Amino acid sequence: MRPEPGQVLHFSEDPTITRFVPHVAVTARETEPYVWAVDHDRSPDYWFPRQCPRAMAWTGPDTTGEDRDRIVGAGCGDRVHAVEYGWLEAIRTARVYAYRLPAAQFRPIGDHAHVAVEPVVPIGPAEPVGDLLALHAEAGIQLRVLPELWRFWAAVTASTLRFSAIRMHNAVARFRDLNRSPRS
Repeated sequence: MRPEPGQVLHFSEDPTITRFVPHVAVTARETEPYVWAVDHDRSPDYWFPRQCPRAMAWTGPDTTGEDRDRIVGAGCGDRVHAVEYGWLEAIRTARVYAYRLPAAQFRPIGDHAHVAVEPVVPIGPAEPVGDLLALHAEAGIQLRVLPELWRFWAAVTASTLRFSAIRMHNAVARFRDLNRSPRS
């Protein structure tokens, strides 16, 4: 599920939204009220249940071959998303919807999203996103399922890959020493 030209998308588990009103999200670093949306490249970041913690990495112009092979995997494409085993059933069964919104009402914020400061009416009704695992497969995005995300996240953030994480506060507890095994 990606936006068409002239559109951005807002993903939600609520299929009944008829008007998006700017607000300050509980998890936002910004203090100004916004309506949030994403473009084509960042849509895959939201092919998950809303509360699902996920760590994502993809190649960029400065990514070394060594980092790509070590983190994404040799011959495994240019992008990897990681989630925890505890979220796999929710990913399988979640009903996520996409709202198509007029891109002209939005401006980029950072390199991760688009925001509007006025209310926005969707172009049409919410569209079911469908099978979240199949979306990843069709897009050629590796989906890695791990016991916990923090070791992966530490490796990603120390690499030359581009990266993003969402809802990491919902991930299993971070180990005090990332070099130790969770059982030690």
